[in-house]
Amino acid sequence: MRRISIAVVAAVTLGTALPAAPATAAGTAGASAGLARCAAGVCHFDVPPGTYDVRLELGGADASSTSVTGETRRSLLPETPVPAGERVVRAFTVNVRTPEGEPTGPDGTPGLDLRIGGSAPALAAIRVTPARPAREIFLVGDSTVCDQPGDPYSGWGQQLPQYFRKGVSVANYADSGESTVSYLGNPRLWATVRPLIRRGDPVLVQLAHNDKTTDEATYRANLETLVAGVRERGGQPVLVTPIVRRWFNADGTLNNGTALLVNGLGVDHPAVVRSVAAARDVPLIDLTAKTKELVESLGVEASKALYLTAEARDNTHTSVRGAALYARLVRDELVTRHLVPRGTVRVG
Repeated sequence: MRRISIAVVAAVTLGTALPAAPATAAGTAGASAGLARCAAGVCHFDVPPGTYDVRLELGGADASSTSVTGETRRSLLPETPVPAGERVVRAFTVNVRTPEGEPTGPDGTPGLDLRIGGSAPALAAIRVTPARPAREIFLVGDSTVCDQPGDPYSGWGQQLPQYFRKGVSVANYADSGESTVSYLGNPRLWATVRPLIRRGDPVLVQLAHNDKTTDEATYRANLETLVAGVRERGGQPVLVTPIVRRWFNADGTLNNGTALLVNGLGVDHPAVVRSVAAARDVPLIDLTAKTKELVESLGVEASKALYLTAEARDNTHTSVRGAALYARLVRDELVTRHLVPRGTVRVG
């Protein structure tokens, strides 16, 4: 990935529309100028695709609470309270790409768009600079993982960036409707992702929900192909079992094929993922087991809030709340398995 020597700086007060201002040059030969505009709670940085560090100063005269989302509804900074009269500095690293959301979706807006939210937002200053080499977490998955374009849907990969500080970015190449077969076969998917993987980058693979007609031998072979492709690039493959569907038995358990992703051919997807991980010595995040435990612990009624049961009678796709909880489970596993530096993890 080509590195651009560019720095974009803007000092803003929310609620005050600012005119477009030229970026300050980085002070090195060949520095390239961008444009920044922060108005009506949105900051736009005219930068090319790449990985960028964002440094924020939050706070003001009154008590405040600020969050940041970016690009296609990615959660980049959780709600951050600041006492009246104080300032705090927060930083994160963000992946900017085209298309900015799902790989087979629309291109979106060029550059980097950050949306300043929260219950009482106060942004004092913001600075965007090209990131020094950072750990990139690649996500290969389906609609339960992807950057969902429309509310109230959210994939867990869309919520994952908020759990990391500067130094780790999330490149979410999950795409709605994809199986292991279609992900490998579409040139906009695996053929695009694989060349971007650098040595040491974790590549999380969660594909199962749409392998409804994939036989076990093909499913296993496809997972092995993805693992081999990551390793050939020097990356670290991580196999992730699929999140459960919220499909309860009368006894309050999820012990059925619908909930636990057993397809119509009798292929037990989580079991095959576990088997491939063991056979190929690949780190495993057993998200099926972890989400099953969480959903069952909440019970029939409380677990509705994790999915879109009320909004769309959808017990497969998650709400923002559910996706955030599932992303936190993934973050914890990445830390436990030393796949990300502990100092880059935002707790909470």
